[in-house]
Amino acid sequence: MPIREALPDDAADLAAVHVLSWRAAYRGLVPGPYLAALDVEERAAVWRSRLTAPDPASVLVATGDDGRPVAFSCFRARPDEEHAAELAALYALPEVWGTGVGRALLAASAEALVAAGFRTATLWVFAGNTRGRRFYEAAGWRPDGAAVREETGGRALEELRYRRDLLS
Repeated sequence: MPIREALPDDAADLAAVHVLSWRAAYRGLVPGPYLAALDVEERAAVWRSRLTAPDPASVLVATGDDGRPVAFSCFRARPDEEHAAELAALYALPEVWGTGVGRALLAASAEALVAAGFRTATLWVFAGNTRGRRFYEAAGWRPDGAAVREETGGRALEELRYRRDLLS
């Protein structure tokens, strides 16, 4: 599956992937009304803004047969730790789960981070997201002991920070 840098024209597709992935992955974890209220048009405006900013976010997309994004990742430097980055997002359309697209995108993201000079990376995952946690652990990511409780849709959810040495 081809992987490339995201373009501003991808904003609507990124928004659709983002919303549909959240609705499927977090069903039963995040309140249903919150998930139902996620707005693709609103997310598209956010992604368009990010991708056209003077210093745009680093976003990679995996594309389907028609060339449109079916999954994406977003990463950035961590200002609090030298040579460290944060994988801020990794989402895929539910219909491509289990096809290897997520693993390929995660590997491409790690390669891009190493090429940019990063040595380690972190990410945050809901503690109750067992599918996501298994996915990251299979790729060599491990909880580093940091956790936060955030309110999402009126429900307090624990998030765990995972870390990976990118050079090993």
